[in-house]
Amino acid sequence: MARGIGWFDAFREVAPEWVVVVLGLVTQLGDVWFLSALVGALYVFETGNRDGIAAIAGLLLAGLSLITGLKHLFALPRPERVLVEVGALPEALHPLYEATATATGYGFPSGHALMSTIVYLSLAEYSGVSTRRRRYLGAAGLVTAVCLSRVGLGVHYLVDVVAGVGVGVTFLLLAWGLLNRYPTHRGTLGFSLAVVVGAAALVPSGMDADALLLFGASLGALAGWQLAALARALDAGRGPIREDRPLTARVAVIAVALVSLVALIGLFWPTVILAGSGALGLVVAAVVAASERYRSGQASGI
Repeated sequence: MARGIGWFDAFREVAPEWVVVVLGLVTQLGDVWFLSALVGALYVFETGNRDGIAAIAGLLLAGLSLITGLKHLFALPRPERVLVEVGALPEALHPLYEATATATGYGFPSGHALMSTIVYLSLAEYSGVSTRRRRYLGAAGLVTAVCLSRVGLGVHYLVDVVAGVGVGVTFLLLAWGLLNRYPTHRGTLGFSLAVVVGAAALVPSGMDADALLLFGASLGALAGWQLAALARALDAGRGPIREDRPLTARVAVIAVALVSLVALIGLFWPTVILAGSGALGLVVAAVVAASERYRSGQASGI
């Protein structure tokens, strides 16, 4: 399948060698580590919009599972080209080049384009910084910069990033329709979407290691969020649990998620990746629940 439009060679002829470093740094704005650190920091330190940030964390996990499934479904290669040969750069820049300006695996659609679309547009939608118009303009600028960096580095065709943005926007419109219909349950719905998309991604990926780990992390995040919500409700004087249907439902979700994670470890221990998925989920559950309890204590002055 031809996905290029033939302009890259002309760009490579005129681009100075240093531009690969600039593009390599810009592309990190859409990398998993940066987006995860950004959302994680907001989740830990933001106290005024718990559900909104939790929803974004859930959408981040769902997006990672979505791109994993789509890449395996289409299984299209990346371009066989580089903007600058590594040998043309000073030796001191070689590690930076390898870390920021190269990529492996399938190329369609672009994961950086999809994930930056999901995270930055969700922050524009749910954060309270500045005005709505400025938030969206900033998000659009960041997504555009990430997409151009991926094409400019030669690790994606233009159609890859366009498809990534298109899938990201479509996913967000569907997800936001659900989240905005039940604004007091955005965190629960966000993490639930992550579990559903994570489970669906296991099929086209053929139980790929990344898909399994993401599914475990999504289950753990949902369980941890429910644990924290249950604790807050009990602190507020609700209960007993057996007489409160919403609390009973939370306990059921927690039990199913934690039992599933423990089962992954106990039943599949010889298979490291399956056991690892369960272990990762339990760690994520503990981190999410502990973070929520810490923030609740800070908010109440404890």
